[in-house]
Amino acid sequence: MVTLKIKRVYDAPSEADGYRVLVDRLWPRGISKDDLKVDIWLRDVAPSDELRKWFGHDPAKWQGFRSKYTQELNSNKEFEKLLDLVRERERVTLVYSARDTEHNQAVVLKELIEKRLKG
Repeated sequence: MVTLKIKRVYDAPSEADGYRVLVDRLWPRGISKDDLKVDIWLRDVAPSDELRKWFGHDPAKWQGFRSKYTQELNSNKEFEKLLDLVRERERVTLVYSARDTEHNQAVVLKELIEKRLKG
């Protein structure tokens, strides 16, 4: 069984992270590509620009965001690629830049991946 975690890009990477996947559409502010230490950047698995702007990390819109983002992922080829990557490894960490650790795309991705792996 895979260990799947989420972590902010601003938190120090560790060996316990395993395979690190950046799941943001935009490159994180203030971090060079050399300093981020990710194995792959799956920018197209992130929410669409339209959805990201609508949500604006407003917790009041969280349920709507989760629902709309899940719909986007149902037809997202990069999400299927992410599922394959997770299946191939023991430890995967989804890396994101949002300040809100409870209301962001990595939380939704983790939930969906775990659901798919069980089903």
